[in-house]
Amino acid sequence: MAIQLSSEQEHRVAEALRSGAYQGPKEVIDRALEVLREQDEWLAANRQEIDAKINRGLQELDRGEGIPEDELDPYLERLKAQPE
Repeated sequence: MAIQLSSEQEHRVAEALRSGAYQGPKEVIDRALEVLREQDEWLAANRQEIDAKINRGLQELDRGEGIPEDELDPYLERLKAQPE
């Protein structure tokens, strides 16, 4: 199978090669496909939990428990700053 990469995709492959972590373009593509497969598997395994959290959030919004838009960015920044 032959594929045509966009200039942005070619740039990303070249950046990965410059990092020294990969021996050639095939290795970069193989790794990208492996990561994609891992993410798809994780998403499939966690779909019910994710859907439940989304539904819980929507119910909270319906009850007026949401964060006002002008407070959302500072709130998210505080969450990111917290240690895990």
